Amino acid sequence: MPIRALVVVLPMLILPLAGCGAPPTAEADAARQSIAGASSAGAEKYAAASLKEAQSAQTALDAELKAQQGKFIKSYDRARELAAAAKTAADKATTDATSARERAEAEETKKAKAAAARREKLAKAVRVGGQLRPPVRIKEVAPVYPAIAVSAGVEGDVVIEATIDEDGKVAEAHVVKSVPLLDQAALDAVRQWQYQPSLLNGVPTAVITIVTVKFTRP
Repeated sequence: MPIRALVVVLPMLILPLAGCGAPPTAEADAARQSIAGASSAGAEKYAAASLKEAQSAQTALDAELKAQQGKFIKSYDRARELAAAAKTAADKATTDATSARERAEAEETKKAKAAAARREKLAKAVRVGGQLRPPVRIKEVAPVYPAIAVSAGVEGDVVIEATIDEDGKVAEAHVVKSVPLLDQAALDAVRQWQYQPSLLNGVPTAVITIVTVKFTRP
């Protein structure tokens, strides 16, 4: 009798030990879906830190699940914690990415409106002449004489049409009389010049004027 009782009891003890716990399949799938959703929301660009945290938890989760597969007595408590951490970080990445993207889009819209308004103002620039005198330059940056132009013996005057905005800064500039090899150097210099704002009826206004940049070989 005692021997038979032992034979019956042992399988009952072994089966629960071998089958202790079930893998958190649903939780792991939910974490993966959340990470995929975060990527779709642009987390790589807008919430990289949160996404990296989620991906690290996912990597640790995969390693933990694989480790448990080789064990006779399995425990998935750590795997469930990692799945929850991955999903939480992924959900945060999605939220952060959405907010950051909306802020970036709002900023781009703001910049686009400002640029459009600036173009509209510059389009109304008045060409100097008559009672509207040329603006007075208060800062001049000398052009850098290109070495290739010096070697080629090129010199001369580059004439530029410049639009000076209401703050006295050079907003636009383009060459109207070219000297090969010297044009870009002239433009680079003129774009750094500053002027006293021109006044039209006492109000600062954008003006169009002609400037000449002289290049003489040293």
